[in-house]
Amino acid sequence: MTVYNIYIFNREGTCLYYYEWNRRTDCNMPKYEEFKLLHGMLFSIKSFVTRLSPIDGKNSFISYRTNKYKLHFYETPTGLKFVMNTDLAVENIQDTLHDIYNKIYVEYIVKNPLCKLNEPIQSSLFRTKLDEHVKSLPFY
Repeated sequence: MTVYNIYIFNREGTCLYYYEWNRRTDCNMPKYEEFKLLHGMLFSIKSFVTRLSPIDGKNSFISYRTNKYKLHFYETPTGLKFVMNTDLAVENIQDTLHDIYNKIYVEYIVKNPLCKLNEPIQSSLFRTKLDEHVKSLPFY
């Protein structure tokens, strides 16, 4: 099992953070275009799922799977979006994405007076802690 990469988007769709561990191919487009394309796709899928859901569709979209990877999605109450691409064998990782938000993002970005919340994350401490956490996961 493998973790390929992670994206963190703010409520407006700006990619605040991107990191890759085991991404095997390049998408042959600039990163900012990839970020816009991914966020637009997530917005559309989330809207589609919410409209078709027979129950409260607010948290209905948590992942989708292709024949090559699985995309996991977690949205915080403030609109931050955490997206992680993994191998197909990885099951639901909502708790893992919540832990990344709660134990790493909040601790090392929100509580850090030197970090500005709606700007790209530059903190090397955040990067290190996230990398350690992901590498400690059983599905890494």
